[in-house]
Amino acid sequence: MDRYYGFDLGDAESAVTRFDKKNDLVPEVLRVNEAKSFITAYALLRDGKLLIGEGACYAPNATKRKERFKSRFLVDPEAAKDVKSFASGVLGELYLSGDLIKSDESCFYIGCPAGWDKIAREEYRSIFEKCGYPPTRIISESRAALVSACQSKHLQVGYDILNKPVLVIDIGSSTTDFAYIMGGKEVELKTGGEVFLGGGVMDEILLEESIKSSGNEDKIRKIFEESEPWRSYCDFAARRLKEKYFSDEEYWSQNECSQSISIRQGLLPTKLKLKIDPEIADQLLNQKVKRLEDRSFKEVFIESLIQAKSSISEKQPELIFLTGGVSKMPVIRKWCQEVFDDAVVITCAEPEFSVASGLAWCGKVDDELRQFKEEVSALVDSSTVEQIVEKHISELYHDAVNTMVEPILEHVALPISEKWRNGDIEKLSDIDPIMQEEIDRWLHTSEARSLLMKPVAKWLKTVSYELEEYTMPICVRHNIPYSSLSLNSFLSMSDIEINVEAKNLFAVNEITWLIDATISIVIGLLCGGGGIALIANGLPGIIAGAVVSLLILALGKDKMQEMLLNSNIPSPVRKVIPKSYLKARMDYISKQVEDNLYEKLEQEKNQEISQRLAKEISVQIESCLTKMAEVVEIPLG
Repeated sequence: MDRYYGFDLGDAESAVTRFDKKNDLVPEVLRVNEAKSFITAYALLRDGKLLIGEGACYAPNATKRKERFKSRFLVDPEAAKDVKSFASGVLGELYLSGDLIKSDESCFYIGCPAGWDKIAREEYRSIFEKCGYPPTRIISESRAALVSACQSKHLQVGYDILNKPVLVIDIGSSTTDFAYIMGGKEVELKTGGEVFLGGGVMDEILLEESIKSSGNEDKIRKIFEESEPWRSYCDFAARRLKEKYFSDEEYWSQNECSQSISIRQGLLPTKLKLKIDPEIADQLLNQKVKRLEDRSFKEVFIESLIQAKSSISEKQPELIFLTGGVSKMPVIRKWCQEVFDDAVVITCAEPEFSVASGLAWCGKVDDELRQFKEEVSALVDSSTVEQIVEKHISELYHDAVNTMVEPILEHVALPISEKWRNGDIEKLSDIDPIMQEEIDRWLHTSEARSLLMKPVAKWLKTVSYELEEYTMPICVRHNIPYSSLSLNSFLSMSDIEINVEAKNLFAVNEITWLIDATISIVIGLLCGGGGIALIANGLPGIIAGAVVSLLILALGKDKMQEMLLNSNIPSPVRKVIPKSYLKARMDYISKQVEDNLYEKLEQEKNQEISQRLAKEISVQIESCLTKMAEVVEIPLG
C-alpha cells in the first residue's frame, strides 16, 4: 500500500487524514468541504444530491436530514443506514477533490469506540465496504490516539506507553471512551467503551442559556421546532464558542467571548447572541440536566473516572492520555489528576485530530509489522539459531552435570546407603532397583527441576546474548526497543512487564527430556556395581578390610563379589562402616560420576539434545516475537 487514510467518524464532528509513506513525515489532515473538522451530518436534497458537513445542517431544500447517528449505531438499526449515507458522501468528496484516487494502492483505517465487540466492528466495517471504500480496517479509537501520541514529536511518550500502564480518555461530543493500556495492549474495563457523556451536554446548556437571555425566546424556540437545520446550526456554533472559551479560559474570563447569529426564517432575521462568561462556564460544568439523570457534567465525569479506577485490577495508570476536543479544557485535566493523583496527565497539541492522525499512522504500523515479521521469519528459518545452540551445547552439559550430581548423591545415594547400613535393605543387590526408582522420583521433583533451571537459564542467557547480534539490527531498522526481542527480557522479566512465568517459557520439554537422559546415565553409573560403587573404591576394603581380605583369599575376587551382593551381611558388620565413611565416599566418587556423566552426555546424547534444544529455542523465539509484537504494536507506530 502507498497511502493510508484515517477516518475518525465522530458523533458530532469527523476528520479524515492521509499518510503517504513515500512523501509524508506525518499524516495530513484533509479538508472535506473546505473544513478539516466537519460536522457529522448529511442531507438528501430534492434533486437527489447528497450533502455532508455544515451545509447539510441548513440546506433549505432537504428532504431528509440526519446527524448524531454514530452514538445510536449499537441500539438503532436505522443508524447503520445513516452511517452509510454519510460515509458515501465523504467518499464522494474525497474523490471529487482528488485527495483519493481510485488507481492508488490505498486502504482506510476507521475508528470505533474501544467497547465495541468483534461483531459490531465487522458490521461497521461492512458498511464502508458496501459504500465502495478501498480495503478497510476498524481500529479502536483509543489505540489510534495512543499511536498518535507515540508519533508526536513533542510528547515523546513511546517508551512510557510500552512500559507503563496508561489510561486513554477520549471525550467526544456524545460519549466518553475509556481504555486501559498495559504494556501496549488494551485491557477491557467495566467502563470500557462508551459512557454516554460528552461535550454536547455543555453545548446544549450554552445554547439554552443564550436563548433565555436573547429577548426572542419564544420566536427562536418556534423556529427551532419548525427548522431542524437552524437548531443544528446554532448548536454547532455553541460548540465552537465553548471550545474557543476553554482554549484560553484566563483570557476570555476578562474579555467578552460571544457570537451573534442571524436566523433567517421568515421575512425578518432573528438575532441570537451566544455568550459565555465565567458564570455560564460554571453552569456548563455544574448544572444538573435531565438526560444525565439530574446530574451535572462534572458529577458524571468524575463518577466515570472513579469507576474506571476501581475497574483496573492491575497497576493503576501512570500516564493518562486525553483526546477529543473537550480535553483542551484545563478543568478536565484537573479532575483526572484528582482521581489519579499519581499519574501524569497529557494531551497533544490538536486533540481533535489525534484519533484521525493515529488511524492513518496505524497503516504505517501494519506495514512496519509486516516487514518486521518477514525479517524475523527469515532469521528463524535460517540455521543461525541452531548454530549458536550447537556452539554452546557443551556448556549446558557441563553446568547441568555440576549442578545435579551432588544433589543426587546427597538426596538419593547417601540415604540409600544409610538404609543398607541400618538393615532396611537386605542385600547389596537390592540397591539397584531401589536406586533407579529413587533417582527417577527425585529428578522429577520441583526441587530438582528448580535446580536444573539455574544452569539452563544461565545457558539461555549466553545463547540469547549471541543471538542479539542478529536480532538487534532488525529492531533498529524498525524502531523497536531491542530489549523487546531479547530472550533475556523474558528470563529476567525486568525489561517488559508481561505476566508470564519465565521458567515455563523456555525449553520446558527439553528440560524434562534432559532429566530423563540424566536419569538413565546416572543409574548406569551408580547402580551398575550393585551398590558397591557407593561404598568402596574397588573391592579391597569394601566393608571391613580384614573381613574382605579373608574372603578374597578363600573364594577369589569374583566369588567374593557375588557372595557379597547376595548375602544378608550381619548388621554388626554393616555397622563397622561409619556414617562419616559413607559421606566421605560420596564426596570421593562425586568427581568421577561428574566426569563420566559429562562424557556420556557429550558422546551419547550430544546430537539428539542439540537438535531438540535447537528446535525448541527456535520455537521459543517465535513465541517471544509473538509476545513482543503484541506489546510493541502501538509504540511501533
